[in-house]
Amino acid sequence: MALIVQKYGGTSVGSIERIKNVAQRVARFKAQGHQVVVVVSAMTGETNRLIGLAKEIQSHPDPREMDVLVSTGEQVTIALLSMALMEMGLKAKSYTGAQVRILTDAAHTKARILSIDEENLRRDLDGGHVVVVAGFQGVDEKGNITTLGRGGSDTTGVALAAALKADECQIYTDVDGVYTTDPRIVPEARKLKTITFEEMLEMASLGSKVLQIRAVEFAGKYKVKLRVLSSFEEEGEGTLITFEEDTMEQPIISGIAFNRDEAKVTVLGVPDRPGIAYAILGPVADANIDVDMIIQNVGADGTTTDFTFTVHRNEFTRAMGILKDVQSTIGAREVKGDDKTAKVSLVGVGMRSHSGIASNMFKTLAAEGINIQMISTSEIKISVVIDEKYLELAVRVLHKAFNLEQAA
Repeated sequence: MALIVQKYGGTSVGSIERIKNVAQRVARFKAQGHQVVVVVSAMTGETNRLIGLAKEIQSHPDPREMDVLVSTGEQVTIALLSMALMEMGLKAKSYTGAQVRILTDAAHTKARILSIDEENLRRDLDGGHVVVVAGFQGVDEKGNITTLGRGGSDTTGVALAAALKADECQIYTDVDGVYTTDPRIVPEARKLKTITFEEMLEMASLGSKVLQIRAVEFAGKYKVKLRVLSSFEEEGEGTLITFEEDTMEQPIISGIAFNRDEAKVTVLGVPDRPGIAYAILGPVADANIDVDMIIQNVGADGTTTDFTFTVHRNEFTRAMGILKDVQSTIGAREVKGDDKTAKVSLVGVGMRSHSGIASNMFKTLAAEGINIQMISTSEIKISVVIDEKYLELAVRVLHKAFNLEQAA
C-alpha cells in the first residue's frame, strides 16, 4: 500500500463528465489498497471568468478580495469530485486550503507556502477516506485567504506530498509525459521514461510548459518523487522525475527546450570601468524586470564596451525606455534592441562527462545558415539566442543531430 498524491489540472476537471472520469481513476487506485489525496484546480475557464468579473467592477482589483474571489473556483471542484466519489460508494472529504491550514505568507495573489498542518488529512486517510484538497490556495496567519499564483495547484500537490511524506506525487495534465522536445514541432519527439530533477528544472525554466518551475523547485527541495501522466489516457507510466542519475544509461542530451518570448537589448559604447554593469542593469532591476542572458564585449580601443542582455518580450519596451532615459548618464553611445529573437537550449546531465556538445550544436546550426547571437552555458545546459524565424528549424535539426528520436 502506498500513499499517493494526485493533482488534476483545469482541463482534467473541465466538465461533469471529466470529473466523473477522475473519480473513476481515483477509485481504481483506492481499490488497489492505496491511500489517495487528490488536489484539483478550478474547472477550465472558471478562474479567467472570475477575473473578468472583478475587472468589470475594479480596473485594478484589490488583491485581498481577488484572492477571496478566485479561490472559489477550486472550492466548486473539490465538492463536485467528493460527491462523484461518494456516488461510487467511496468515503470522501473535501478541504479548502484554509481548512487544511496550508499556512502562507501574506503576499496576496502570489503567496508562498510556509507550513502545512497534515493532522486532519492523516486521520481521514487512516479512516479510509479519499481526501480532496483545493489547489492554488492557503491562508495567512491572520486567517486571510491567499492564492499561490501561476502554477499554484502543482505547488499545492507537491507541498502536500512533502508534508505527508507520500510515496509519489502524480501530476495529471493534457500530455502523457515529458518529451525530448515539443511534438508539435518535431513529430519524432520521444517520451522520456525518466528525467532528473536537475534536467526538469532547466527544462521548466527554459520554456517547457509541462510543469511549473516553482513546483519542480519545491519537489527538489523536499525530495518528492514526481510523475507526469495524461488524465485522458488509461494506460501508460508517464515520465518519472527522479533524483537518481543512471550514468550507465544516461543519454548525453535529454531534451531541447525553447522560448519564443525573448528580446535582446544592446547598450553600445559605454565606458569600460568598474560598476558599469550595475549602472546599466540596476535601473532595469529596480523596475522589476528579469534579465536572462548577459554578454559584455570590450571594444577595440580598450576603453569602451558593448553590453547585451535578454529580457522577456513583454518587458522589452519598458527596458528600452529605461535605458534610453539613462543613456547619457551612463555615457552610452547608443541603445539598440531586437524583439524578434528566440532561445534554444540543449539540456542533459550527460554533458558533464562528454566533450564536443557545444561544437556539434554550433556546427549543426551553421550548416543551416543560422547565426548565433548569444551563448550561455552551465554544467548541464547550452543555450543560444537566434533570430526567431529560425526557431523551429533549429529545434528540428538539433533534435536529429543528437539522435533524440532514438531511445538510449
